Amino acid sequence: MSDNSENSTKVASEKGMSAWLKRTLIFGVPLTGAALFFVFGIIFWGGFNTAMEATNTMPFCISCHEMENNVYEEYKPTIHHQNRTGVRATCSDCHVPDPWIHKMVRKVEASKEVWGKITGTINTKEKFEAKRLTLAKRVWHTMKKTDSRECRNCHNFESMAPEFQKPRARKQHLNAFKTGQTCIDCHKGIAHKNVRDLLTDEELEALEAPNPDFVRVVPESYLASLKKIEAIEAEQAKAEEEAKKAASEALKAKIAKAVEAAVAKEKAKAAAASAGAASGGAKDGAVSSGAGIGGDIDWNAVDEKSMTLFYPGQASFEWVQYGKNHGGARPVVKAGDRCTTCHAKELKDMGAKIVSGEKAEETPIPGKRGHIDMTLQATHDQENLYIRMQWENAAHTPVPFVDGGKMDPDNQVKVAMMIAGQDIKLVEQAGCWATCHHDSRYMPHAPTDEEYSKFPEVGERIDIKDGVTKYLAESRTKVEVKGRRGKRRGGWQKLKDQGDLDGQLAGGAFMDLMRYVPSVGGINSSILAERKVDEAKSVMAEGKLEGDVWTVVLKRPLKASGAGDIALEPGKTYTVGFAIHDDYTSARFHHVSLEYRLALDNPEAEINVVGK
Repeated sequence: MSDNSENSTKVASEKGMSAWLKRTLIFGVPLTGAALFFVFGIIFWGGFNTAMEATNTMPFCISCHEMENNVYEEYKPTIHHQNRTGVRATCSDCHVPDPWIHKMVRKVEASKEVWGKITGTINTKEKFEAKRLTLAKRVWHTMKKTDSRECRNCHNFESMAPEFQKPRARKQHLNAFKTGQTCIDCHKGIAHKNVRDLLTDEELEALEAPNPDFVRVVPESYLASLKKIEAIEAEQAKAEEEAKKAASEALKAKIAKAVEAAVAKEKAKAAAASAGAASGGAKDGAVSSGAGIGGDIDWNAVDEKSMTLFYPGQASFEWVQYGKNHGGARPVVKAGDRCTTCHAKELKDMGAKIVSGEKAEETPIPGKRGHIDMTLQATHDQENLYIRMQWENAAHTPVPFVDGGKMDPDNQVKVAMMIAGQDIKLVEQAGCWATCHHDSRYMPHAPTDEEYSKFPEVGERIDIKDGVTKYLAESRTKVEVKGRRGKRRGGWQKLKDQGDLDGQLAGGAFMDLMRYVPSVGGINSSILAERKVDEAKSVMAEGKLEGDVWTVVLKRPLKASGAGDIALEPGKTYTVGFAIHDDYTSARFHHVSLEYRLALDNPEAEINVVGK
C-alpha cells in the first residue's frame, strides 16, 4: 500500500513539473520550447559561425583560379604575406570587416562575386585586367569612406612610434593626423598591382583629398617618440659632422702634401732653367704660387658645411608637382613643405635608385655614381661673396649614347650655384627645380625637330639650336604640369610677350646663376625665359684637381652688377642650390642639391656666410 502511494506521489509530481514547464512562459514561449530553441540556437550559431569563418580563410579565398592565378600571385611577394615579424595579413583581414553587422553586409555583397564566378566575368587574365581598375576603385572608395577601417585593425595611427619610421613617413603621418588623411590615400597597391595611375586626375584628386572628419589629435606618445628620434638623429648628425671634419682635415693634409710636391717640382724646374740661363740658356723665370681667387682668405678658419648632391634623372619640375609621379606632391604644392622636409636624410638612396634606372631615368649611364659628397665653405668681405667647394674625383664612366663617351670633352667638371629671385612658383620649396622642365633637352618631352619647326618665332627670341635650356614657368603663358589627355608636359613654345618678360626681370622674378666652366672660367648668367649669359664678367671662378680632390672657388660682388643679378644684403635670407657636372657630362646629367637657405652673418641660416 505504501509503495503504491509513493508511486502515485511521484507521478503526480512529474505531472505537476510538466504542467509547470508548460505553463511557464519566456517571451510567450513555454520554458521547454525555449530550452530546446536555446540548444538549437547554440548548435545553429556554432555551425553558422564555423561556416562563416571558413569563408574568411586564405584557402577558401583562392579556391577559384581567378583569385589564385591573379591577385594571390601578386600578394605573395609583398610585405603583407612574408616579413621579418611573421605577421601575415590574409584576404579577409583587408576585405572583410570585423564588426558583425558590417561583416554580414559584406557577405551579402559577396554574392555578386559568386554570380561573377558563375557567369565568368573575370575567368581569364585578359578579362580580369580589363575589370581590374573597376574592382580596385570599388575597394578604394569603400576604404576611404570607412577611414581605412580594415587597415586600422592592425595599423592604428595612435599606436605609431615615429622613432621606427623613416623621416618621410614621419612627416606624412603627422600630416595625416592634422589634415584628415587616411591610410588608403597613400598606400594603394600595397598588396596587389598598383593601378592608381589609371585614375583620371579628377578622380585621384577627389579620392585622396583630406577629410576633416578624419582629423585626429596627435597623441602625446607620438610626440614623445618624435622628440626622441629627433634628439637621436641630432646626435648622429653631430657625430657624422665631426667624422666628416676629421676626414676633411685628412684631405687637406693630403692636398697640402700634393701641392708641396708640385711646388718642389716647379722649383726644381725653375732652378734648372736658371742654371741654363746662367750658362747662356733661357732667361731667369720666377715661380709664382698663383694666389688666385680668394687667395688672401684663410679657408682653414671658415666653417665647413657638408652637402650631398644626388643624381636627379628626369624628375622635372612638373614631375615634382604631379601626384602620380611624386608621392610628396601634395605636401609641396598644397601644404608648402620644402623638399628637404622629407628627403634630406635619404638623398643617397634616392640617387642610387634614379641613377640605376629604377626610377625617373630612361637612359641610365652604367657605373655613374648616384651622389657626390661635397664640402662647402662661404665667406664675404665688404665687397664680394666667396664660395669654395671640394669633392672627390671619380673614375671615368663613358656615356653609352655619346660618341667617345664624353658629353663635354673640353670640361671634365662644371659647377653652378643658383640664387632664387622674387615671386617664383614653389621656389622656396623646391629651389632650382623651378628651372628644370619636362620639355628640356634630354627630358621625356623634349621637342622634336618637327615641333621646333612649327614655332620659328620662338627660335628667333630664345636660343634653341642645342635644345630647350632651363627656364621659369613665370616666363610662359601656360605650362602643362600633368599632361592630361595626352598633352606634352612643359611650355617651351608659350613665351610671354617681351614686355612682360622685361617687367619680370626688372621685378626680380628670375634665378641668378653663376658657373665655373674650366674652358671659360667664371660665367655670370640668369634664368627667366632661358639660360642667358651676362657679358659682364662680374663672376670669377677657378678650379683645380689636386690628387683625387676637386676644389672650385666662386667669387661674385655682393651688389647687383646687372639686370640678372641679385644683391646679397645683410638681414635677408636667400634660397640657393648647387650643381656639379662631373666626368665630362652636360645638360641634366649632373648632381644637384636640394634647396638651402643662405644669409650673411646669420647663424640661424643653413649656409651662414660669415664676414672675414
